[in-house]
Amino acid sequence: MVFLRYALFLCLVSMAFCQESMDVEFNLLPRPLIIEYPETRLSNITEELKMQCTSWRVAGESNNLAPWKTIPTECAEYVEEYMLGRAYNFDLETVSKEARLYAKTLKLGDDGMDAWVFDIDETLLSNLPYYSDHGFGLEVFDCAQFDRWVLEGVAPVIRPSLKLYKDVIGLGIKIILLTGRSEDKRNVTISNLMDAGYLKWDKLILRGEEDEGKSAAAFKSEKRKEMMDEGYRIIGNYGDQWSDLAGTSVASRSFKLSNPMYFIP
Repeated sequence: MVFLRYALFLCLVSMAFCQESMDVEFNLLPRPLIIEYPETRLSNITEELKMQCTSWRVAGESNNLAPWKTIPTECAEYVEEYMLGRAYNFDLETVSKEARLYAKTLKLGDDGMDAWVFDIDETLLSNLPYYSDHGFGLEVFDCAQFDRWVLEGVAPVIRPSLKLYKDVIGLGIKIILLTGRSEDKRNVTISNLMDAGYLKWDKLILRGEEDEGKSAAAFKSEKRKEMMDEGYRIIGNYGDQWSDLAGTSVASRSFKLSNPMYFIP
């Protein structure tokens, strides 16, 4: 009987230590990723409308929509929440990461003529402060108003793009900046870029008088052809509009950043 009681005591002690050990091991296991999102302004929008606006945005990013001048009125809050929330930044980070991985796989030529083309607006610099005052694309674009904003020279950096820019420079690839901004904004553009952390490039190409009236796609295609005629190999292109990337004389690989606020043909 004494032996049985002693054996039972040892069994209970063993079970207690075993349970304690299991608890310790369990606590050391990685926790599942749990993200709690705060309530947003979209709480009053129906799930059906959210899905419709998401579908519209995806169609726009895939270049499946006809040219449009403003965002759909019913999607105003959706676009605002997307641009100011975490999703937009996640999308920027994803594209930047993929572009950086691609750049690091490239075998560069010995002549130093490998080039990467960057757009500027909504690519290197963000005009979100301007568009937040103009309905995030709900208003018809006003060139005069936008020019006044550009001349302030305070557009903030898009940080995932700055990461890519620095990696591309570090790899020895030449940087070419190709923008639809007009030539008279060269100085303020240079100042704004440098304030944002973009300190050097091989070329900064803006619209000259001879480019007035050309679509963005035609203008940028022509400039890419001129680069290639000079001997550059455009191994990467990075922009927020399809007109930055498509057309003729395209890059070996292009990367499209999200921008549901406006469309430039």
